[in-house]
Amino acid sequence: MSAVQIVCPHCHRTNRVPAARMGEKPVCGVCKLELFGTGPVEVNAEAMLKQIKSNDIPVVVDCWAAWCGPCRMMAPEFHKAADALDTQVRFLKLDTEQNQSMSAQLNIRSIPCLILYRNGKEIARQAGAMSAAQIQGWLKQTLRVT
Repeated sequence: MSAVQIVCPHCHRTNRVPAARMGEKPVCGVCKLELFGTGPVEVNAEAMLKQIKSNDIPVVVDCWAAWCGPCRMMAPEFHKAADALDTQVRFLKLDTEQNQSMSAQLNIRSIPCLILYRNGKEIARQAGAMSAAQIQGWLKQTLRVT
């Protein structure tokens, strides 16, 4: 693949990044902020759909709520996993309380719930709190990445 479409985590505009330059801290052509290295991105329903549909890299969404103890416990672990797989997978956080209609559309029955998308389609789902190593292992096994 000569170029990869990456959605900016800040302005949610789509950027074409040469595949060979993915590890060189590319910046958004619109807002000029870094495309990677931001950790998990807090999104609303609209931004989540844009990220899922327009990114060439896989996208994992953490569906969570502020009142959920396991969600709060997993948050730093999700951030660690995001740091480790930064240019390979986009990490998003969707607050289910603030985005109730999207939560219903996604059929969220328990939280925390991770949903993995590739090419705009859901390919895997995992409920329950996990450590960073477990999140990375699940993603690597599911995506077969290194």
